[in-house]
Amino acid sequence: MRKRQQSQNEETPAVSQAPGNQRPNNTCCFCWCCCCSCSCQNPTSDEVLSWSQNFDKMMKAPAGRNLFREFLRTEYSEENLLFWLACEDLKKEQNKKVIEEKARMIYDDYISILSPKEVSLDSRVREVINRNLLDPNPHMYEDAQLQIYTLMHRDSFPRFLNSQIYKSFVESTASSTSES
Repeated sequence: MRKRQQSQNEETPAVSQAPGNQRPNNTCCFCWCCCCSCSCQNPTSDEVLSWSQNFDKMMKAPAGRNLFREFLRTEYSEENLLFWLACEDLKKEQNKKVIEEKARMIYDDYISILSPKEVSLDSRVREVINRNLLDPNPHMYEDAQLQIYTLMHRDSFPRFLNSQIYKSFVESTASSTSES
């Protein structure tokens, strides 16, 4: 397990992309924009504080996802967020060929028992995914995505709110807001 965690950490660059995401490598966030010029990295102090009350709101904010991802990386569970993002990306796809490719990549990266980034899913959801692989569609991972989203919300999110990563970010946004 320790070896898997170390190799996974070494393989993951500071900012990586969801499978099939065709963004430049220099992007700073998961906002799916084409550059780092967006304002997503500068949330207000109130916005950062509001994340503690609303997991969905944090997940919709690029800076919130980035901060949560940084925390998940420390817990060796970053793959949960990466899987969720890959599923979001797949849902936007309309080209049948690309859907098939992305669906297979998601399976290989996050569902396969051979993957070092395998997410934890129950057997019922795995069976549904295996059936859906015969005729992939953009929403074929919805049950799995919901299961992982719920896991992050109930398990990782409370620890994130108590983490030094979140507390430091709250302090830094509060101090930068008061300086302005």
